[in-house]
Amino acid sequence: MTNGPRRHRRTGLTALALLPLAALAACGGGGTTGDTSAEEGSGKGTISVWAHQGQASETAALQNAVKTFNSSQSDVKAELKLIPENDYTKTITAADPAELPDVLEFDGPTMANFVYNGKLAPIDDHVSAKTLDNATDAVKAQGEIDGKHYGLGMFDAGLGMYANKKLLDAAGVKYPTRVDDAWTAEEFGKALEALKAEDSDGKVLDISEQYGLATEWGTFGFSPILWSSGGALLKDGKAEGALDSPKAVAAMKTFQSWKTYVDPNTDGNAFAKGKVALSWVGNWMYPAYSEALGHDLVVLPLPDFGNGPKTGQGSWAWGIGAGSKNGKAAGTFLDYLLNDTNVGAMTKANGAVPATRTALAKSELYKEGGPLQLFADQLARPCGDSDIDASCVAVTRPVTAGYPTVTAKFNAALNSIYGGADPEEALRKAARAIDRDFTDNAGYEIP
Repeated sequence: MTNGPRRHRRTGLTALALLPLAALAACGGGGTTGDTSAEEGSGKGTISVWAHQGQASETAALQNAVKTFNSSQSDVKAELKLIPENDYTKTITAADPAELPDVLEFDGPTMANFVYNGKLAPIDDHVSAKTLDNATDAVKAQGEIDGKHYGLGMFDAGLGMYANKKLLDAAGVKYPTRVDDAWTAEEFGKALEALKAEDSDGKVLDISEQYGLATEWGTFGFSPILWSSGGALLKDGKAEGALDSPKAVAAMKTFQSWKTYVDPNTDGNAFAKGKVALSWVGNWMYPAYSEALGHDLVVLPLPDFGNGPKTGQGSWAWGIGAGSKNGKAAGTFLDYLLNDTNVGAMTKANGAVPATRTALAKSELYKEGGPLQLFADQLARPCGDSDIDASCVAVTRPVTAGYPTVTAKFNAALNSIYGGADPEEALRKAARAIDRDFTDNAGYEIP
């Protein structure tokens, strides 16, 4: 495999932050009490900044942002500490709140757990109203609890179906390119059958199985099937009746039936090499796929299981440590980090969806008429993490301190269903385990 695709696959893992979320569950013991607001401070002096060390181009963009911030003014000096990606979430989890920096990056779905454990402060009083207003609604949904914002991102992530136009045309398959024209699950099944008839081994679909389904990819990539069916991971803080609802079970049975069409894609190149016609994955694969297919590459929405097509949403975000004594200076740094120049440089480095309105409008990839406009259109119709109806598309993973348990139990169930287990039994077992854990932790209520 060439360096290019490997690098872009790494971006995908970075965009999803496939980190050991389950490790958080053991640290969710009882929540915190008292005020977790950061002190305002003087707005001057040195602030500490922690970030994950991702791919080289992302790291370079961040280091440049810190360097130019420091040289742009003399009141605040930001000192950046990079922590290896595989150790990053574990490092924050193990740290006492008082040991955390003024500004820190975090994996979006871990936010509620960090708030629950007194590690993040609301940013509303420290960043400018302009910065908050410029954040996309989808990114704000990921970072909000009870009307307070604890995180904002430089970039977002989304899902779609990449397609090889040449192979679709050869099989006589008509395909949707707009969200509102998405295939139904039944139509998608018929498209797979038509493609199979023209394919030597009958394997016509890639679902990025090489990432592993019993990982955060399983939840990010395939919980949209639940939402699209009218089911959910959680409803009103409970999994039973949502995760194992008849609609969710039926949708997972349909997903299970598609395995016969799936190429295991062990090297990550099945689609790029033209072995399959369709690839169910995220925005991060565009650079490698575009290079491989050129004008034959088209981007489609995921299939509609009855409640409208859905996509996962959310990625790395930035917040302020609850122990910070200089929230004003931290906010000044975040205002700078989230400007168009820095968001543009970061999203150029990693190919992700800009998480601010102004940078998104300027993006060559995601702006109106751009090759990845579909991803922007989906994220412009955010659902939040509850009351998901057919009118919205981008679903935020549940904003709860118990998310590590939710994702671990769901993706384990998904993996077993894909392996042939009974969907109803697997989902019921997962729902019971999630609800037991939530009961044991008083619903993970944040004080």
